[in-house]
Amino acid sequence: MIRLAAVAAIAIASPLATQAQTPDVVRLGNLKFAHYGAVSYMKESCGKYNLKVEERMFPKGPDIMPAMVAGEIDIAALASDGAISGRANGVPIYTVAGFAKGGARIVAGVDSGIKTMADMKGKKVGVTRGGAQELLLYAELEKAGISWSDKPGKDVQIVFLAFADLNQALAAKQIDAMCQSEPQSSQAINKKFGIEIMKPYTTKMGEPVRLLVMTEKMYGEKKDVAQRLMKCFVETTALFNSNPQLAEKYVTEQMFKGQISGQDFKDAMDNADYTYDVTLEHIDITTDFMNKYGVGRMAKPPKAAEWVKLDLLQKAKAELKVK
Repeated sequence: MIRLAAVAAIAIASPLATQAQTPDVVRLGNLKFAHYGAVSYMKESCGKYNLKVEERMFPKGPDIMPAMVAGEIDIAALASDGAISGRANGVPIYTVAGFAKGGARIVAGVDSGIKTMADMKGKKVGVTRGGAQELLLYAELEKAGISWSDKPGKDVQIVFLAFADLNQALAAKQIDAMCQSEPQSSQAINKKFGIEIMKPYTTKMGEPVRLLVMTEKMYGEKKDVAQRLMKCFVETTALFNSNPQLAEKYVTEQMFKGQISGQDFKDAMDNADYTYDVTLEHIDITTDFMNKYGVGRMAKPPKAAEWVKLDLLQKAKAELKVK
């Protein structure tokens, strides 16, 4: 009788034990850039927090927003303007961290005759619509007193291209310059078909901060999962900052499959940082610039205080003793 009771107890307990060990799935929307590497590495490291991170790569940040609305993505890494535009147009997201900053460069063709921003007049400049680089480019052009349009007639003609096509267009001299992300801008310089004109951080926006955003549903209904995820994010970011060799190996071999060199990665990260933080002021300033230039087509520009929730980040940093 005792033996039968023991067997019955094990039979009842086993499904419960299996259920307890089943990791919570978190669906991550990400982009293929060097400074997005720590976020990507979460799928390798979050198992210790009983999480399974499933990563899905997108061409550019705004493309992730429909997937979040459809309930296909729980958390996403993207430029602040893509997140701001999404929130302004009704996507139910909160900003929960700032995972990177920098990561942009204005690069001209080696034979373009461009040495400074003033030399841009009469030239074609490529950029990806909806990326941080578009906003940074417009701010620097305005500061230099240069007009622009995607049609002929202004000082500079803007040519909208995908991130993946900008380098090829510059190398083929289809455009004279580009505002590009990392590591692609460093790669253009290292392959000798591009030269740096500037890092576009001289306006009130400063260095652009990339945002980690979470659905309101995850933040509100799965707080324990969200908190464990943030702890994994902080730990992974700290790991990449303390072990640049691991960061380089993962980004060059796993994210880019050997398409970029170790030197491309090092040069890219000389122009970017893996970070944790973002300020409400930075998001509000970025929102104001977007509204000014008509980037993102915002129905109602949001105030940062309405949709920035940094409590999970602050708790994770405190528990891990990360500044």
